[in-house]
Amino acid sequence: MSERRLRILLVGASGTLGRAVAAELAQRHEVIAAGRRSGSIQIDLTDVDSILRGLKQAGELDAVISAAGSVTFAPLADFKPAPYGESLHTLGIADKLLGQVNLALAARDHLRDGGSITLTTGILSEQPIVQGSSASLVNGAVEAFVRAAAVELPRGLRINVVSPTVLVEAMAAYAPFFRGFEPVTAARSALAFSRSVEGAQTGQVYRVF
Repeated sequence: MSERRLRILLVGASGTLGRAVAAELAQRHEVIAAGRRSGSIQIDLTDVDSILRGLKQAGELDAVISAAGSVTFAPLADFKPAPYGESLHTLGIADKLLGQVNLALAARDHLRDGGSITLTTGILSEQPIVQGSSASLVNGAVEAFVRAAAVELPRGLRINVVSPTVLVEAMAAYAPFFRGFEPVTAARSALAFSRSVEGAQTGQVYRVF
């Protein structure tokens, strides 16, 4: 079976996971690298205008992938009742949650018919750790959004999310937080992005753990 060559915008292409996703998909498709300060297109997930400009610059696309998103790791005791903008949850909500949601909504209006959107969460939506409450909150919200958005997307568009555990390549920095977790390689996680982009399912959470 011959595969159609797709044009894919990959946000977060310079990160550990993003590089692996690019390496996996670039074997068969055109991958356009995007990032906050790197890549051929600059996209800041916290800036809606940046997202819209980046999509316009990318031109016609068959898929949009987010392998990006920041959250705050801190003890629950540090989180105080506070309005948005002052809460320690602000980073995760503005970046990994609302940023990815805004990217998906913008992609909905930009992708070719039958295109796909793939977002990224992580194992903490299901298996929490100490100092990871904000990550759990954000990941769970993104996954709920993806399941709901899949019901309403027009023009045959699909949306999925990839949820990897901690990466082998990140264990040097994150090992103290993930004692007892079995890490996976970024390359293995990248396979789930291929499944999302090149498959036919929608509204799925592809768990890599």
